[in-house]
Amino acid sequence: MSYSDKEFESTYNRYVDMIYRLCFSFLKKKEDTEDAVQSVFVKYLKSGKNFENERHEKAWFIVTASNVCKDMLRQSWRHNISIETYDFISDTEDLASDDVYMAILDLPYKYKTVVYLYYYEGYKTHEIAEMLHKPSSTIRNHLTEARRHLKKILGGNP
Repeated sequence: MSYSDKEFESTYNRYVDMIYRLCFSFLKKKEDTEDAVQSVFVKYLKSGKNFENERHEKAWFIVTASNVCKDMLRQSWRHNISIETYDFISDTEDLASDDVYMAILDLPYKYKTVVYLYYYEGYKTHEIAEMLHKPSSTIRNHLTEARRHLKKILGGNP
């Protein structure tokens, strides 16, 4: 299956902001985030996927974006970049000034995706478990641990 320009544009407009936020939570740099978003949509075009419904399509984009970001983070050149080189400009200024969002960025990777899907995208734990191919109990444990980390980071009672 190939997508018409109109179909692609509609899909792009529907998911680009969500994918950008998710990728930024992993990569923390505008330029890398833009590259990741582009890669996700290239994969979408090449896949020719026919989704059962919009929820299935959204889940595919979330999982694909997470995987693209994880692949980018595994690349050796990423490991040599100091955290001090990250900058937040224009598109991310509102997020960079949000203490909670910045605390989420500091979470370990295994918690970050779960927190994002649960709180920002509104998925239930069993839905996240299906998307990430993990048991529901693992997802609930990740949320509990993430909350504990966030309390420490944000200065709440442990």
